[in-house]
Amino acid sequence: MQLLSSRRWRAATATAAVLALVLTGCSPEDSFSYTPPAQVDGPLPDDTVAAMQAAVDNALAASGASGAIVGVWAPWSGSWVTGIGTQERDGTGELSTDMSFRIADVTRLMTCDVLYALADEGTVELDALVPDYVSGVADMEDVTLVDLCNGTSGAGSSDETVKGAWLNTPERIWAPLELAGYGLARERLAPRTAYRDSDAGYLLLGLALERASGKTASELIAEYVSAPLDLPNTSLPGSAPAAPGTGPVLNGHYLNPVEGGYDCAAPVDITTLSASSGFTDSGAVSTITELGRYAQAEATQALRTKEKPDRFGAPLPAADGAPSWYQSTGGAYLVGSMIGQHGWAPGYATAAYSDPATGFTVAVVLNNSTTGAQFAQQLSWELAAIASKAPAADGQTAPEFGLPFTAEQYHQAIIDAAIPCVAPPAAE
Repeated sequence: MQLLSSRRWRAATATAAVLALVLTGCSPEDSFSYTPPAQVDGPLPDDTVAAMQAAVDNALAASGASGAIVGVWAPWSGSWVTGIGTQERDGTGELSTDMSFRIADVTRLMTCDVLYALADEGTVELDALVPDYVSGVADMEDVTLVDLCNGTSGAGSSDETVKGAWLNTPERIWAPLELAGYGLARERLAPRTAYRDSDAGYLLLGLALERASGKTASELIAEYVSAPLDLPNTSLPGSAPAAPGTGPVLNGHYLNPVEGGYDCAAPVDITTLSASSGFTDSGAVSTITELGRYAQAEATQALRTKEKPDRFGAPLPAADGAPSWYQSTGGAYLVGSMIGQHGWAPGYATAAYSDPATGFTVAVVLNNSTTGAQFAQQLSWELAAIASKAPAADGQTAPEFGLPFTAEQYHQAIIDAAIPCVAPPAAE
């Protein structure tokens, strides 16, 4: 299955423009228009595919996942979109590339898309104060909405506190402010002094956008992300516990810890979950082709309709001691020249990155969230390092495009981080 060819993508864009007009009532002069880069409609070279296959196999073995769905698009060379492995660790359940899954922290990008869209319309100001729109957070009187998007609010993260509850009661419906409160209770950093990975910030941002617009977060993402980019399988589901789609879905799992490691032989299925556990931080769902299309458009800020500020123009180090090429802002991580996100939701680890200059794009999902985002993150970077060197197809010219790391570096990092599989003690 290939990413849409240039001609098909142009047709999809025309459809999306009509949808946008219906939704917004705008005149044709104000309608959304996005033309993705032309994509060679063919497979990547055999040697490139073999190296990427080995990378995915390595990540599956190390992570405890039974299956992965990946998409790699090198516009000058070809594409590779495939499912590898199976639904279950016993080897059952074929994978297909039309399966839906939870896209985890890629949701943050979409939440920021809505913020900038509403700012472009004049509905909100980027520098509006959080307490103007969210009650119960008076102590954030010096934090703005764009701080929440940029990860510079100083707020902490909630996931380590509530992870156990997500896994043990996946059907529970969470109030976003309740979830955010666990992160807000942690020690704060001074706003705008450093990037901090804070799910609480994106939960608050979603609440603020709902209050400002009078629409639900699901409606906002549908209107400002899914419809304009023609992503019919991409959405933020409601709070009712459900699988991540009404068609074929990738089953999600986690492994129970046992003494010395994990019980890899008996993964726990957590495919059915309330999206309220992630809301506007990590609750959205998609398919691999739509995730790739979204990442490619997002890297170029294609959804922006007014004069920027450049959403990705002033990044900060992604972590203490991070290499200079690894930064964050605007709901995204900047990895060399690539822009995207990686993260985890119960059952899934996901990553999606794209280079805005070339359209080169990588998207990955593993069906196991036991160790968080690490393996999806590193696999996406390994695949990017491999495919970025793909030779040009006939009649094409390979761009001057490189990444500040090697495939070997992350292949070994994945091996080094492999989880230990241990048989649970026998019942007495």
